[in-house]
Order: sequence, then structure tokens, then C-alpha cells
Amino acid sequence: MADQHDIIRKPIVTEKSTMASETGAIVFEVSINSTKSQVKEAVENLFNVKVKSVNTLISKGKTKRFKGTLGRRKDKKKAYVVLADGNTIDVTTGL
Repeated sequence: MADQHDIIRKPIVTEKSTMASETGAIVFEVSINSTKSQVKEAVENLFNVKVKSVNTLISKGKTKRFKGTLGRRKDKKKAYVVLADGNTIDVTTGL
């Protein structure tokens, strides 16, 4: 099993993720190979909170052109972690 810091890469702070946090969801960028249960266990151990559910999605990397050569950005996996009632995570403090 990978280290928990390898599974949870960083929190994502965007307008959409801020709107999701109003309903108790926190958005993280996670390892592309991680599963929902691994993400749940890592968040519970790192932040000492109770996780209600985890939803994941994979954002495909864009095709970009650099000096006439086609390239492609890496795929990213996001996890929407819904916390149980009464639990909070302050994403501004960092891991």
C-alpha cells in the first residue's frame, strides 16, 4: 500500500470546489491509481475526521501544441470527499 501522503496529493481550491464545500464536501487531487477506499482511509488518518462518502473522477489531459509539436498533459484524478456531520477540514493549513 502506498503512503497516505502519496495518495492525497493536494487540495483543490477553485470556485466549484468552494461551492461543494458548502455541502460538506472537500475536493482533493489524488493518485491516479488510488481507489475510493484508499482515499477514505487516507483522509480519515491524515485529518482525524469521519468520512461519509467518496466520489472520484478522472479529468483527461488536454492536447497542447508547443513550437509546432503536439503534446498532451497528464490525466488527473479528483476525489470529492463528503465528511460526516460535525467534521471539518481547513484546507488552507496544508498537509
